[in-house]
Amino acid sequence: MTNDNIVDMNEKKQDFEWKKYTKTGVFLVIVIAVLALVISNVFIAKEGEYKVVRQFGEIVDIKREPGLYIKIPFIQNVTTLPKHQMTYDVTEAEINTKDKKRILIDNYAVWRIEDPRKMITNAVTVVGAETKMEEFIYSVVRAELGQLEYDEIINDEKSSRGSLNDRVTDKVNELLNRDQYGIVVTDVRMKRTDLPEANENSVYTRMISERETKAQEYLSMGDAQKQKIMAETDREVRELLATASADASVIRAEGEAEAAKLYNTSFSKDPSFYNLYKTLETYKKTVDDETVIVLPSDSPYARILMGYTE
Repeated sequence: MTNDNIVDMNEKKQDFEWKKYTKTGVFLVIVIAVLALVISNVFIAKEGEYKVVRQFGEIVDIKREPGLYIKIPFIQNVTTLPKHQMTYDVTEAEINTKDKKRILIDNYAVWRIEDPRKMITNAVTVVGAETKMEEFIYSVVRAELGQLEYDEIINDEKSSRGSLNDRVTDKVNELLNRDQYGIVVTDVRMKRTDLPEANENSVYTRMISERETKAQEYLSMGDAQKQKIMAETDREVRELLATASADASVIRAEGEAEAAKLYNTSFSKDPSFYNLYKTLETYKKTVDDETVIVLPSDSPYARILMGYTE
């Protein structure tokens, strides 16, 4: 073989190896590109979220369960919506009560997306859904509180706020369902009620006056009750004293009668001893250390002192 033939064979061999490496490289590039394309179009739906699949802007599928999914490249795109419950702080607003008082109401709502397709169709975004929900809450709260007196709202003893929150929640859901917004309000709660600054002083003054009037009312009722109890006690005491006095008179009369009976019995048994006893009793009252007695000789005192007993 000549040198030219050998060179020609080497060139052909190199061309063959180059083509082989080129084909292998192209194949690997294609495989990598396909893998990259597949991976870039795989998406994961997590717990607590919806995956909304759109094709040319139209919703073609909604993934509700957690898992691994794939979309069509370049044609479909995926967006995420929250599936869990969310809290929304409703903007503070002024409300007129039934008795024409203006109060500031601050509410919050707990809500969730129930039907993503309806929510996107009618509210477009989560912010749009919250905006509509806030409008309905304000409308319902204004209507409900407009039927209540101011004292019923702020006074826990008279208030029906426990059932008011439930009524507001139910009516807001009715409005959202009527307009097909695809969201559900779990709860609407009133965080606080305040007076507009211009009304605070006058209302506080009125409340103080009402409390003072109520306190005076209680004091008057207490004083009347006191007088009633004292009068009843005095009457019972008088009745008890009268009964005791009557019983004492009866007992005294019975004692005196018994004593007289004993005296008569004793006197009838020994009249002389009785006379002596009665005389000695009188001595106790009439005779002391300084007593000077002038008696006739035939008087009972003189006879006893001189030793005559008959």
